[in-house]
Amino acid sequence: MSTTTTAPTSVASHAISEAAHRADPISLAELNERSALLARFDRSYLVPTATFLRVIGQLTRPTHHGVPFRALTIDDRRAFRYHSVYYDTPGLRSFHDHRQGRRLRFKIRERLYADSGERQFEIKLKGGRGDTVKHRSPLTGTDTPLDEGPRAFLADTLHHAYEIAPPPVLHPSLSTDYLRSTFVADGQRITCDAGLVCVDLRTGETVRCDSGLVLVETKSAEHLTEADRLLHAHRVRPAVFTKYCGALAVLRPALPANRWRRAARRAFTTDGAGPP
Repeated sequence: MSTTTTAPTSVASHAISEAAHRADPISLAELNERSALLARFDRSYLVPTATFLRVIGQLTRPTHHGVPFRALTIDDRRAFRYHSVYYDTPGLRSFHDHRQGRRLRFKIRERLYADSGERQFEIKLKGGRGDTVKHRSPLTGTDTPLDEGPRAFLADTLHHAYEIAPPPVLHPSLSTDYLRSTFVADGQRITCDAGLVCVDLRTGETVRCDSGLVLVETKSAEHLTEADRLLHAHRVRPAVFTKYCGALAVLRPALPANRWRRAARRAFTTDGAGPP
């Protein structure tokens, strides 16, 4: 796995940590019981920090009309460092399949939970309803997604889901680092990311997320959740944005990436890659 890139402390990082510490806690075991959501609908938002604090404050306060959202808490920690490496073919098949909206599309990544050292090999697929379906397999020792065991897991997953063979060649394409707080209610989850740093592993060029934005994703088995409706009420609309495709749209401007370019230009500033 590539070396982690430490994201600078940002206004957004303080905001997600502050919001998580104001909420009641929920353990990882209870989160997995109530809201594992390996198959779910995802919606992305680029949210200014002041709006984020208002929305999360409404969703987590004890006087909320339903059961309030609670913050994932592990060993008294409520904001967690994530490092991921995305793998793609030399021709960026995964990127282009997502750009073209192909039904049998997938993303492949290795994820490190930096605070615990846990590593997972993850394959994200598109389900028959347009939902996201995630398959995971733990990585141990010096295992990488290019080794025999993970490649067999990839082949088995793609065969059973899509009846297709895996790409014969994969390379590390992009790394991401960020701080995340997670808020949970029954069957719903909100992930809130700040301080995102993305590195093009081909060129070494870097982009960083605007320090005043929180990257919010709502995840549920339903198309629209209470969190979505509340964000809409605050005039925040879903963004056509993913970390992988949005970062590559900025880092490699020659790529045909119009569907992500507007949101990516809003989200990212650049470091050594010229103006976005």
